[in-house]
Amino acid sequence: MTIKVFLPLIAAATFVSSTYTVVEARQPKVAVSQAQTSESQASQWKLFTAPDGRFTVLMPGMPKRVTQTQKTFMGEINLEVFLGQPPKQEVAYVVAFNDFPHSYGQMTNPQEILNNAQEMALKTTQSNLIAARDIRSSNGHPGKEIEYVNSGGKITRNRMYFAEGRLYQVMVITTKRQQKYLAKSITGYLNSFNVVLQK
Repeated sequence: MTIKVFLPLIAAATFVSSTYTVVEARQPKVAVSQAQTSESQASQWKLFTAPDGRFTVLMPGMPKRVTQTQKTFMGEINLEVFLGQPPKQEVAYVVAFNDFPHSYGQMTNPQEILNNAQEMALKTTQSNLIAARDIRSSNGHPGKEIEYVNSGGKITRNRMYFAEGRLYQVMVITTKRQQKYLAKSITGYLNSFNVVLQK
């Protein structure tokens, strides 16, 4: 399989990394206690439904949406990114997806797509793999969960699913220090993601 298939993944990783860096640079130098963090999160989390209705997820407020088009050997592929960042926290909650042409999605082994997506995520973010496991969505679609850390110490938990010709990436990017305070929120966010089957 050619690397061109995963150009959208590169764009997603680049977009998330650059956006997260900008927000992090503006973080106020104020210590936030665990109680304050939990309190502010509890009041902000809301169920978000994708504009096309094909997934739902809990998000800390209304996520920012970015759409990009990538040219590949299969034609143009659209990348959608939804980014949520609670104030005063070093964390980004992200859902990114791209659709593959119908014929490609039917011919290709989903596990191969997920394995290549993992490889590209590690390569484009220059990260080291901490853990990986095969998973399934709540309605049985194949998936993979990976956790990795980049040279700057940012930790990413990424659940990827391949469903009905679409590759979803559900990610949390944070620091090691913040991760221990947000463990329940991170797990709750990842567990809240649902693929909605087309009728």
